[in-house]
Amino acid sequence: MAKRIPVISAIVAILVLIIILAVLFKNNKSNLSLPQSSSKEVSALALLNKAKDLQAKGDLVNLKNVYQQLVNDYSNSKDVMSWQKKIDDINIKLLFSPVITSKSRIYEIKPGDTLAKIAREFKTTSDLIKRSNNLSGDIIIPGRKIKVWTEPFSILVYKSQNILILKSDEEIIKTYIVSTGKNNSSPVGTFKITTKLINPTWYKSGAVVPSGSPDNVLGSRWLGINLPTYGLHGTIEPQKLGEQVTQGCVRLSNPDVEELYTIVPVGTEVVIVD
Repeated sequence: MAKRIPVISAIVAILVLIIILAVLFKNNKSNLSLPQSSSKEVSALALLNKAKDLQAKGDLVNLKNVYQQLVNDYSNSKDVMSWQKKIDDINIKLLFSPVITSKSRIYEIKPGDTLAKIAREFKTTSDLIKRSNNLSGDIIIPGRKIKVWTEPFSILVYKSQNILILKSDEEIIKTYIVSTGKNNSSPVGTFKITTKLINPTWYKSGAVVPSGSPDNVLGSRWLGINLPTYGLHGTIEPQKLGEQVTQGCVRLSNPDVEELYTIVPVGTEVVIVD
């Protein structure tokens, strides 16, 4: 019996040691200062990884939704402007692609249809129909199904910020950097696009400056509004975009005004505010 006492004592000692270690570990665990990522950081990283996968798959609709979630949930992030720019780029890609969204539909071409007729019916442009359906010309075949945009576009210009916002049914499609009138001379109000010209001639006081001339300040496109001599146009001075330097018109870079020309039809509302 005496021989069993040391064995029992050893077992008890081991159990006591285990209990002590457990208590020490529990107390020290709360004091550990290990670097940890916040749940928001982990979530943002997960969204960015999801965006990477969607981009690889070419899933533009869901890719846009992911970046929109990032903008909404992490509005204080230093990357929010970059994410918003990606949304703008995706919106234009969707607009110019055959992908059907909530703002477009499939239309079956009928006998007697023309691109101009279809564009008038849906208040869009022939150029946008061609671009979004990969059409190389104006010839269309009855029975073919094409994508048409169904929601009206509108334009909002902030003079103080020198930005132009393209919207469709109140959703922001894209934001452009522009130049507006020096001394705050761009008109304020609600207007409509009345004329659209490719490679416009500039009729300045005492001279006619043809398209293509290095002195033609109108650039590659003209979108005139229902206020004589005023409109949206391209520029030969892209380095001055973002400044108030014009005689009252709104200038965009030539690539931007060409993009806008493709998208918006005559009759599009243009609102200019301070």
